[in-house]
Amino acid sequence: MAERKPIRPQEGPQERFLSSSADIAIYGGAAGGGKTWALLLDPLRYVGNSEFGGVFFRRSTVQIRNEGGLWDESAKLYPLIGAAPKEHVLEWKFPGGASISFAHLEHDKTVYNYQGAQIPWIGFDELTHFSEKQFWYLLSRNRSMSGVMPCIRATCNPDADSWVARFIAWWIDQKTGLAIPERSGVIRYFVRVGDAIHWGDSPDDLAHLTQPDEDGNPQPIPPKSVTFVSASLRDNKALMAANPEYMASLMALPTVERERLLGGNWKIRPAAGMYFKREWVADNFLDAPPANLRTVRGWDLAATPKTESNDPDWTCGTKMGTDGRGNFYVLDHKADRLGPSGVEKLLKATAEADGQSVAVDLPQDPGQAGKSQVTQLTKLLVGFNVRSKPVTGDKVTRFSGFSAQAEAGNVWVVRGEWNERWLRELENFPPETGHDDDADSTAQAFNALTTEPEKNVAMMLTKRHRR
Repeated sequence: MAERKPIRPQEGPQERFLSSSADIAIYGGAAGGGKTWALLLDPLRYVGNSEFGGVFFRRSTVQIRNEGGLWDESAKLYPLIGAAPKEHVLEWKFPGGASISFAHLEHDKTVYNYQGAQIPWIGFDELTHFSEKQFWYLLSRNRSMSGVMPCIRATCNPDADSWVARFIAWWIDQKTGLAIPERSGVIRYFVRVGDAIHWGDSPDDLAHLTQPDEDGNPQPIPPKSVTFVSASLRDNKALMAANPEYMASLMALPTVERERLLGGNWKIRPAAGMYFKREWVADNFLDAPPANLRTVRGWDLAATPKTESNDPDWTCGTKMGTDGRGNFYVLDHKADRLGPSGVEKLLKATAEADGQSVAVDLPQDPGQAGKSQVTQLTKLLVGFNVRSKPVTGDKVTRFSGFSAQAEAGNVWVVRGEWNERWLRELENFPPETGHDDDADSTAQAFNALTTEPEKNVAMMLTKRHRR
């Protein structure tokens, strides 16, 4: 029988996080730093205590069950020490009687499910996904009669607009947005009075902050200790060895996401010019595209005509093709401000000019009105390959795939009168003011080309039926 290797953390940030004595320890910064396994390892030190119960939280149950997520990874680790799963309730029971469960906090009010609870160990996976209200409420549930000192452990990736960025600001260089190496793992102390957080380097620094006892006499408020341990992909030697191409995947991300997930930057935000620069395609202009492209025109729809007193959105349609070898060609772009009947005429005339070989991809807005609009336009374009699907995700996320390919030099542009407007509007994305319709239609076309067409699914179903 092969000798079983001991379970231990990797040297460096992961070991520093797991050895911290802080009441609240937050681990992460960049992607790939071994956050999930560090979080899963931490409560195992207590599973010999029959009265111990720990709870992992994610914002939704779907995130818990995602492949490679908490539950999936726990199934690789916890059986090694004899734990038995209760998958229907997302719980592990250990031989000594301890339990570790997984739960969601999809809404702010979900925290009240834990009213009166005593949870000695709380783990937040991706702390920036949780609201400040959820964190502070569950901190009040972090208590124990099991002999285990209550603690909170959390992981996160950078988010400049999260409350977490403010909470760990001392550990982050506020000019660069990067973690300060010398402060990683250093413990500080805080007292929360009302909504204000007072920090100190030691409990004595906060001794002057008091609250009245039952007799009205001032008493010091017990402080909580906190640390932040920064980590990056380079600290995770196991992942680098097992999946060396992961670095290349992070490098291929658009600028903002690359800075966050590879660089661990807590100050980077989406801004105009960060998702598209005309110099990315400056050397990639063509007089005519290559033959045999798979093509689609993606639309972003509006239905308000321009008047002297308004500034309505534009109806935009971007025609794009791919050669199947990782190159994308922007072939044409249309933009106009029209009423409902004008939009219908524009779509019909454009489809006829493009020809039946060019698929038409329409966004479907949420709700019944969006379904009705797509149904009507599909009937209008009978005879053409019309596709539609509900719009999901934010605009920046939807545009990011095209942005990454443009920055990598894989986007080519056919010369035309529309070029300058298209370049200008994409450089202004995401706009502080103005419109993003040109970028939306570009993303619609690109994402349609990089998603398996629905007709392929229909063909597979037909073949399966024939069998």
